Amino acid sequence: MLRLNPTFDTQKDVVSSILAKEETVRGNIGVLEPRILTVERDGGVVYSWRGATGTTRIGKYDPHSTENKLLYTFDKQVCVSSCSLNREETLLAVSLSQTTQGEGRLRPVSKCLTLLIEIHPINNTKVLKAVDCRVKVQFLYPKTWRTSVLESHLLLVAEDGYVDQYHITLTRQEGYRVVMLNPARLGRDRVAEEFCWVQWDSDTQRLYYLTAREKHTLKCVQFFADRNFETVFELPLEMANIPNAPVRFVNFGYDHYQELKEEGLKLEVFTDPTGTMCVCYSPPVCWHKNSTYTIAFVHRGCSKTFTVSLEKDCAPANESTIHPIFIHLGYYIAVYLAGHFLHLINCRQQDLLCYSLFLSGADGDIEALGSGTEVVNVSGGRLLDVRAGRMYSTELNHDILLELLSSDRPEAQRLAALHCMLVYLQPNPVIELKIINWISENVMSFDAFDQIQEFILASLYRISYQQCVSLDKVLPYSCVFEKKELPVALTAIPGVKCTPDLLCQPLIKGKAKSLQGYWEELQHVLDRMRYFEVVPSPRFRTTLIKEDWTRLQAALNSEKKKSPRYHHNIEENTKKVLSMVDTWRLDRRVVPLFQEEDQQQRMLVGLMVDKLREHLNRHLSRLGKKKIDLLVVNYTAKLLELVWHVLESVWQKLKLGPWVLCLKQQGSSEEWAMLHVMFRILEATKGLCLPLPPGYSTLLSVLGVRCLPRHTFLQYVDHGLLQLTEPFVSRLMTDLDNSDANEQLKFSILKRLPECMGQKVSQQWDHPITSACISREYVRTLLDKYPESKDSMLLDHGKSSFYFEFLPLNYLAKILSDREEKAQNPFEEQENVDVRFVEETALKQTVIKLGFEVK
Repeated sequence: MLRLNPTFDTQKDVVSSILAKEETVRGNIGVLEPRILTVERDGGVVYSWRGATGTTRIGKYDPHSTENKLLYTFDKQVCVSSCSLNREETLLAVSLSQTTQGEGRLRPVSKCLTLLIEIHPINNTKVLKAVDCRVKVQFLYPKTWRTSVLESHLLLVAEDGYVDQYHITLTRQEGYRVVMLNPARLGRDRVAEEFCWVQWDSDTQRLYYLTAREKHTLKCVQFFADRNFETVFELPLEMANIPNAPVRFVNFGYDHYQELKEEGLKLEVFTDPTGTMCVCYSPPVCWHKNSTYTIAFVHRGCSKTFTVSLEKDCAPANESTIHPIFIHLGYYIAVYLAGHFLHLINCRQQDLLCYSLFLSGADGDIEALGSGTEVVNVSGGRLLDVRAGRMYSTELNHDILLELLSSDRPEAQRLAALHCMLVYLQPNPVIELKIINWISENVMSFDAFDQIQEFILASLYRISYQQCVSLDKVLPYSCVFEKKELPVALTAIPGVKCTPDLLCQPLIKGKAKSLQGYWEELQHVLDRMRYFEVVPSPRFRTTLIKEDWTRLQAALNSEKKKSPRYHHNIEENTKKVLSMVDTWRLDRRVVPLFQEEDQQQRMLVGLMVDKLREHLNRHLSRLGKKKIDLLVVNYTAKLLELVWHVLESVWQKLKLGPWVLCLKQQGSSEEWAMLHVMFRILEATKGLCLPLPPGYSTLLSVLGVRCLPRHTFLQYVDHGLLQLTEPFVSRLMTDLDNSDANEQLKFSILKRLPECMGQKVSQQWDHPITSACISREYVRTLLDKYPESKDSMLLDHGKSSFYFEFLPLNYLAKILSDREEKAQNPFEEQENVDVRFVEETALKQTVIKLGFEVK
């Protein structure tokens, strides 16, 4: 599931390069024990190796130029436990552990020597510490616009529980020599003290540490480019004390001469620029017990503790305890225990467990990380395998996620995999097409969720969240929450116990400068969280539109004159949406959508814009009306494009063409499949009260006529599954001939149409009955529209209606001609209607009524 891509390998990128430059001595290999020491903020890898003559050398690998540079050489073998290089590559800080040889291996002793070395050029060496505890060193890498800075800042972190910052002023001599200005008197500040755990985040230049005076409190110190620092964050944590546990150093490089002790608490902090903060911790795992780990979602004000039952048969014979590995993937936190499970925990949506993906056994194996592998999170979100000397970038395996969508998987797992691909992964046309193919092949809705609804809502959530992170809590991201009762399959993971809890409120403090960037965003996230805790229904539910939509439909059906102002506003909303729909490829589209006026869908589009705008104005007014209006219009436009994209993909997959729009032929099996998919899309969108692109109903009806039996087609119309649109009925009247079956279908369609549409469409059918209807409507309208003439009294109603010369018809024609002369266009809606047409129609009807044979 989790794919590791190698970005650095000591054997490939370091050893081979050094061997090419150095000669072997007395047949011995010139590079022994290459070891990665640390990874700096710029991506440079600092490493050491033992030369053939017994020297210890320190070098740096530049990932941008792929070149290696020798930094410093010790003339004897030393044990480098910590190392850091300043940004200008003029100073090297090194902590050395003194060791004794015994039983064939190195054993650590308490003595530690910390040195500050000038290396540009190699000159002075200053002793910073000589203590009986471990010491970690780390240079700051502040972002600054200056290309050359003659000052460096070094963190010195001691196992005794304190952190000092040294300010080292440099000077340039002879144009190229950079040396310490006053090495005897270096400025020093106390940054933190009395901690039991400490973590360095080089990407953000933050120091996290855990104090345990009365209760555990997580604190964060932010460092700035102007040599200042400030404690900006405090969070009380409820966790058990582990007596005599060693101090843990996280992200301070790696000490190859320290024996790891797994008895202590493992804890790591992960942040994201969007304002998320996750604190992950776990006690050591005993193979005969359960694995327990806690993820504290600081930005959500809650934590979840997971307990996973382990299989005893998988316990290694040589290891009794081990910690799970925490890997930050941005949207997810991956918790991995080799040979047992991989748990992708959703950092932003913790409402239900089904949005986190849990894989056990072989499904969760990561090939590069076997049992006993020592893995460290380093700069840039990469992983360092200490023993193998490799670094990896991480990514989720698309192919495995697609396999998880198969029918033999639990529905909760399929939902999590689908959500992961739609929301977490960057837009990828190939993956999106595969998901659409999966939807088209599994068109029946699952018990737990509707895959089409999930595809639409999750895709829209991803698009909108990328535009504005504030929409996280107010937009729908899944169809599950529209259900009245949540399925049990989505609320639990088999074999995993989840215990939720509330977190204490964190304290964000500091001056205006320190609250910029990430801390400002985190403060906004926390404020929104507190607001949404007391506000009911903060997340927009599309089904809430149904009641307004029902009222609007009733108003549309009863409306004969001008639309009220509200309807006008909705129509303006629709025009904005359709103007934003992607039209640059309209001429290349094979599915005929967005090519007609669909009044019902147009009103639903406008109504959705209106309701969503109202919702955002209520909860996110600080964004401003202009931005909110742009967001909701773009959201609705993307919705219509998503539906079109699904149809276009399925249409091309089935290799359908323009012949599908012809009503004279029977549909093929491919058209049946297309019809089925379109019905499922219709069902999914109706369930959420989402609009469809104009032209959707016409295309669906055309496919229905081609594929369905006539009686089934009419039943679908009566039950509202098919909507009779004017373009469809017009095509039906003109394309089909007047055979008995087609006449029966046309009459059945006409009697189901609204009166206004029926009058307009019937003119397009050349049939005696429709002609009679047109004539009667024309005469009625013409005579009702103008006052009665005196000449009409001359008509003798007592006589028979049938004369040899058919005088009543002649007289009616005279009256109609007189009325037409007085009114230039008496009946605008009727086309091709005049006195001659009425006369011919009346004669035909008379002949039919008298039973005469028409020649």
